[in-house]
Amino acid sequence: MAEHLSQSELDYPFKLLEYFNGFRVSKVIFSACELGVFDLLLQSQEPLSTRRVAQELNTSVDGMERLLDALVGIEILEVETTNGTAVYSSTDVANLYLAKGSVKSLHDMIIYQSQTIYPLWNNMVDAVREGKNQNEKTFGLPSEDIFQAIYRSEEEMLKFMGLMNSSWVLDGHDIATAFDLSCFQDIVDLGGCTGALAREVAKAYPSSSVTVFDLPQVVEMAQQRFCQDDDAVTFRAGDFFSGEIPPADLYVLARIIHDWPEEKCLSLLKKIHDACKPGGGVLLVEAVLLENRRGPVMAQLFSLNMLVQAEGRERPLSEYGRMLSQAGFGGVQVSRTGKSYDAILAVR
Repeated sequence: MAEHLSQSELDYPFKLLEYFNGFRVSKVIFSACELGVFDLLLQSQEPLSTRRVAQELNTSVDGMERLLDALVGIEILEVETTNGTAVYSSTDVANLYLAKGSVKSLHDMIIYQSQTIYPLWNNMVDAVREGKNQNEKTFGLPSEDIFQAIYRSEEEMLKFMGLMNSSWVLDGHDIATAFDLSCFQDIVDLGGCTGALAREVAKAYPSSSVTVFDLPQVVEMAQQRFCQDDDAVTFRAGDFFSGEIPPADLYVLARIIHDWPEEKCLSLLKKIHDACKPGGGVLLVEAVLLENRRGPVMAQLFSLNMLVQAEGRERPLSEYGRMLSQAGFGGVQVSRTGKSYDAILAVR
């Protein structure tokens, strides 16, 4: 890819310019979400003019016109001219993923990216220089306790939980069905947050019992804000680092291992192995890097995010396999979904 890129870019660096401007594209989408553009267009029964959108959302006409045109340029909105006036409408993709009301809405993910991740990435140079997260510089909070920063207020906790909920609404089914987990009767999702992934697991394996195990304040918020009628999952409060882990046939660790350095991951995996019922296992859900260091790009970017926000990193399968083996697990298998996250299953 590098050779192809360098040869094609010599005459004019189209791809490099696209990369340089990537942050602008992100902020166009972020800003439209924060302003409520996609929600307004979804609710409207007809295409709307710039003036109407600006009036409804209390913005300047000039600024909104530029924002709407940029959204048309990146093919998220449609535009047509009626009686000399440009009117805008949403695409199916915008209605499905960018409006709050959709069952597959990524709105909460976008708000978190805009208001939390984006400021952190402004300090990426310092993160690379220092080799540590930038929570102190960005938010004025100690870099040693990453979840003190992530859960620094009820509002921030809700943003993070919204991010996780969006992630598993999008990817949960693929993860739940990456392997046949029907042989595991009692399944515990450690750090399962809102229960979105656990619900996908419960839906795929209705004869299994599925429990979300997370910090007390997270469980309380999940039960208040994210529980569903006739919920198929149960919640249990605790701390899997400092407290006991409930017995189970299968433990799910989804986007947990990547938060921490190897020694802390090993300690947790050994603890899970000790608590795991005979014949049970552990399911890791992570963005797995290629062994040749050539991707996937999304996983490489996630790894940089772990540098700037947390204490861990994304890893290739060989590193996960080695840690699982050292913790006492065997029979390691990987299922690459081709999407954001992959699944790794190991058995006791």
